[in-house]
Amino acid sequence: MTDHCDRCGTPKTDTDPVEALSWVRDTDERGTRWFCPRCARDHLRSIEAKLQSEWW
Repeated sequence: MTDHCDRCGTPKTDTDPVEALSWVRDTDERGTRWFCPRCARDHLRSIEAKLQSEWW
C-alpha cells in the first residue's frame, strides 16, 4: 500500500487499524492506486462504475 491517498494526498497512518482496513484499492490500465476512506466514500459510485478518475 502506498503511504498516501492518490486523490487527496492524505497520509496513511499505522496507528488506527480500522482506518487501515478502510482504504480502497483501484486498479486500471495505469496501475494500482489507493484512496483514503473519505475519498472512497465521496466517489464510491464512480469507482464501482469503473469511471476514469479524470471524470470524478
